Amino acid sequence: MHRAILLIGSIAFCAAAAFAQRAPVSQSPEDMRAALAEALAERENAEARSQRFEEEAEEAQDAAERAAREAAALAARVQQAEAGIAAARARIAMIDREQAVLREELGREQQPVVELTAALQQFSRRPLVLSVMRPGSVKDVVYLRAMLHDTVPQVQAGTRDLRNRLNRARELRREALAAAQVLEAEETALAQRREELAEIETRERLAARAAGGAASREVDRVLALAEEARDLDSLVSELDRAADLRQRLAALPGPRLRPSQPGAAQRVSPPSPTPSQAQAQGAPRPYMLPVSGRTVIGFGAPQASGLSRGLTLAPIGGAQVVAPAAGRIAFAGPYRGYGSIVIIEHGGGWTSLVTGLARSDVDVGESVRAGSPLGIAAPTDPSVTLELRRDGEAVNPIANIR
Repeated sequence: MHRAILLIGSIAFCAAAAFAQRAPVSQSPEDMRAALAEALAERENAEARSQRFEEEAEEAQDAAERAAREAAALAARVQQAEAGIAAARARIAMIDREQAVLREELGREQQPVVELTAALQQFSRRPLVLSVMRPGSVKDVVYLRAMLHDTVPQVQAGTRDLRNRLNRARELRREALAAAQVLEAEETALAQRREELAEIETRERLAARAAGGAASREVDRVLALAEEARDLDSLVSELDRAADLRQRLAALPGPRLRPSQPGAAQRVSPPSPTPSQAQAQGAPRPYMLPVSGRTVIGFGAPQASGLSRGLTLAPIGGAQVVAPAAGRIAFAGPYRGYGSIVIIEHGGGWTSLVTGLARSDVDVGESVRAGSPLGIAAPTDPSVTLELRRDGEAVNPIANIR
């Protein structure tokens, strides 16, 4: 009997020692489940976007439009892999949490078994003849038998529960191994898709440089504005004024020939806005977040410099950043402690500002579609901020996401 109990105690001790290899996870189970659900939802949304962009690329007649849609589809595939990595990490964190809780429970339950095992070992070392000859030994034996009679059923019941917990421990190890394999597969897919996207971006950049002529002059002008601007808000305001002037000039009618008879001249009324111009007065559609990640600062949250004018996200390191909506690149490059930033003009007075990029992959004057790649987030401690403005006034981006 005491050998069986000793074996049980040894099993419990080994199981607890095996679980002690991982430290407890401080994050709450609710936060872990929420992170997993959010990552799975982001993965599903990214997959739907990539499929939509791929269908649009197949239907596009223009080669440039097809290439832009293909790049957007591949960027969505990159974000899909990133969301899959976040989901796999959330699963691993949940498994680690359950293993930590199980380790603590096994540690508490093994203590009575260890104490009983030690008592039995001490009693087994005493010879039976010596126990009978010593005064009081018979009473000790009777007492020990009574204690075993009451304790053994409890130990047997605890042993059944212990076996269940050990079986659950083996299941957790299998789940952890499966989650690790999923994580490795997602990381491999992410690396491959990033390479494919880099090849597409390189081809597009070379083609744009070969066709570009006046673009370099606009880049010089924008860089000069960035040097003169006092801060980021003034830079956005200057770019908004320049965009408004450019749009008004583009809307002017072309030159008209002077009539042969001055009396035949007619007054020309200004052209009425086209349906596309009328729709541009509203918020850009579709509108999306530039990166997948956890929200760390919400719109309107109090900060040292005042209320937040945008939304700050914490993606995985080196995450793919995409255009939140279609528009024209007004600025792209490093700016005064904000990392690399991208400013997109959407028309109708709407502007998006994306900051915190480690690298921008677009050029000033370039037209982008919703979901087109803009660059990547920082490899360590990434933080990407999105601001949506209309005529210089901050607007909550979440309210415009559909």
